[in-house]
Amino acid sequence: MARRERDARSNESASGWDADRLAAASVATLGQLFSGRAPTPQERRLMAVDPRAGVRRLVAVLERSEQASRDEAARVERLTAYERPLWAAGLLRVGGCDEAGVSPLAGPLVAAAVVLHREDIPAGLDDSKKLTPARREALAEQIRARALAWGVGQAAPEEVDALNPYQAGLLAMRRAVEAMGVTPDHLLVDARRVPGVSMPQTRIIKGDALSVSIGAASIIAKTNRDQLMRELDARYPGYGLAEHKGYPVAAHVEALRRLGASPIHRRSFAPVREVLGLAPRQAGLFDPPAGRG
Repeated sequence: MARRERDARSNESASGWDADRLAAASVATLGQLFSGRAPTPQERRLMAVDPRAGVRRLVAVLERSEQASRDEAARVERLTAYERPLWAAGLLRVGGCDEAGVSPLAGPLVAAAVVLHREDIPAGLDDSKKLTPARREALAEQIRARALAWGVGQAAPEEVDALNPYQAGLLAMRRAVEAMGVTPDHLLVDARRVPGVSMPQTRIIKGDALSVSIGAASIIAKTNRDQLMRELDARYPGYGLAEHKGYPVAAHVEALRRLGASPIHRRSFAPVREVLGLAPRQAGLFDPPAGRG
């Protein structure tokens, strides 16, 4: 009996409802029906000329939903252009790596590495800079729950000062890759190569906008650092760290001049050096430190 019912439903889905049955169905019934399957071409034509405005609105809603699905599929196709050849070659653990917090005056620099499941990519995943804070947080939760592996690494403010932000970012990235607990078959990295790790790598300029794996890493890095800065705001009140996350906005610079530098301020950065009465550094912040070439 159960098999006959399944066969009947399958045949109904393939052939669709006829004109009389569609005309007799309520708009609510049709909405429920087509929430589970797409209308057949014949059903779509019949609903498009149905005299009921509610049915025609339902057709418009269905068409918008289908177009949104096609747009998302095309977007994912574009954002997996670097991953798909690797997956096709049998390299299923493709990792993405990115950082957050290069330019703030305070707080750690944070990096993340993520290996997504190729069959379970969260919808809407994109470069973290293109997302609202609420959307970033929601996607970060999904990535952590559904990725094959993920890891976070940090470089403390003192390490940023000692190495410079570029080199400290590489250090944080290496720590993030090591924190995953699995070795990626291949690593996609935003604009650089991670030293000290053994797997093959591909350097992608603006990778967070071009690779879904790097985009996922950018979301994990950004949300993790934002949470750290909210926690640090409670320890070092008055600077507004929870709001601007340590970036050199006018309000932060004013608070820095009024309160002085906290232990988490980066002493190699000019506004911090100014309030400490230290001479400006001559070397650029992104120059390799002495002995590191």
